[in-house]
Amino acid sequence: MSRALTVLVVDDEALARSRLRTLLADCSAPPALWLAEAATAAQALAWLQHHTADVALIDIHMPGADGLSLARALTALAAPPAVVFVTAHAEHAVQAFELDALDYLTKPVRLERLQAALQKVERLRQSRQGLAPDLTDEFLMVQGRGRLERLPLAEVLYLKAELKYLTVGTATATHLLEGALSELEQRHAHRFIRIHRNALVARAALRALEKTEAGPDGSGWAVRLHGIDEPLPVSRRQLTAVREAISA
Repeated sequence: MSRALTVLVVDDEALARSRLRTLLADCSAPPALWLAEAATAAQALAWLQHHTADVALIDIHMPGADGLSLARALTALAAPPAVVFVTAHAEHAVQAFELDALDYLTKPVRLERLQAALQKVERLRQSRQGLAPDLTDEFLMVQGRGRLERLPLAEVLYLKAELKYLTVGTATATHLLEGALSELEQRHAHRFIRIHRNALVARAALRALEKTEAGPDGSGWAVRLHGIDEPLPVSRRQLTAVREAISA
């Protein structure tokens, strides 16, 4: 049986720290060992100069350096803890995940959400120790059901540029994403291939290339993807690369 996770709680409100201590005591899968607490980023950094923790539960709005600044500072440590933000303010989620936060919990925190976050920490710890495959999958932050959600890239079948947003399609739903298609193409070239100036598709989902009626660019070809009924048009410029990808 693996050891309990060690936790550093960083929050300027004593009642909030007390609430987290109570929730941590109720966590069982994995078990969590409350280790220490700090009321400011400076206190947290001072404590981490002489100790280590598996995870830091960090509030964002604190006097002095805020939680986002603390997360940036932690990256300079030899053995930084995983970061899970715990805050009443949902608007910082994008910044949080840009800092490689493992999760983002909004107050009041529910036990099941805290436990789910700790399970991510446990998987990360095991992967670093070579006890399990790395399960910290790449993800996108998408808009869904009125909130930001982490969507694993492994579930994404296509991305289409439409006006100022990207449509992200999976086998079961579509989501909205702010960003540039070219940036995603460059960052995740091993996962996606461009089929059109406004569309990327998952290489692993490519099923067939078929002749269709000529589109606006005169190609007359489209790809079919596993999990998607509607074929997606392929531009003449991308046709050779798509044909090679399907044949590979």
